[in-house]
Amino acid sequence: MSRTFITVVEDEPAIADVLQYNLEREGFEVEVVERGDRVMPAVHRRVPDLILLDLMLPGLDGLELARQLRRDEKTAAVPIVMVTAKDEEVDRIVGLELGADDYVTKPFSAREVVLRVKAVLRRSRSEAAAGAVLQVGDLRLDAGAHRCWAGGREVHLTVTELRLLKVLAERRGRVQSRDVLLSDVWGYTAEADSRTVDTHVRRLRAKLGETVPAIETVVGVGYRLGLDEP
Repeated sequence: MSRTFITVVEDEPAIADVLQYNLEREGFEVEVVERGDRVMPAVHRRVPDLILLDLMLPGLDGLELARQLRRDEKTAAVPIVMVTAKDEEVDRIVGLELGADDYVTKPFSAREVVLRVKAVLRRSRSEAAAGAVLQVGDLRLDAGAHRCWAGGREVHLTVTELRLLKVLAERRGRVQSRDVLLSDVWGYTAEADSRTVDTHVRRLRAKLGETVPAIETVVGVGYRLGLDEP
């Protein structure tokens, strides 16, 4: 059985070495890419199971690289964990809007990074193993195939977007608080940044368009998928 393959995009050798050592110690196979403009050729040679992506890179910055990864059908569904500096809140939010599945802020512990990577991979694999097709009005989800259709057109979602939509669809009509969604979709505890949920909901709404049922905001509480049928 082949090992899980992770591409680490990091230009600081000391950080790259620490990440590679700790990930390999957990049984992952790791390739380090030092420049942003070398990533697309690398992932085309071998598509990774996950990309750990620093935002500040020579050659091509991480945000533009995330755009390219999400536009490319080979890597559109590959989970991305972004690494940001502590004061780069705007970049972090933009990164989530571009399709990152999670983020880690510098300075970080290697253990935290490994735990985040494992959590994202676990979510990705649980979706791939889920065979049921879910239909809600004009919305159709096939989690096992990682495919989604809205109003008859296919919508390309990241692993986390699909998981979030699936949870809302399975609990349609019931309000889900941000803390519940952080726990059930991301595996986070309540102290995590709830804006992660808001950012992903905003992305889902933009991708789904006017599809009914809509993702509704319940002010002061959270979100629910409506029950209205077209």
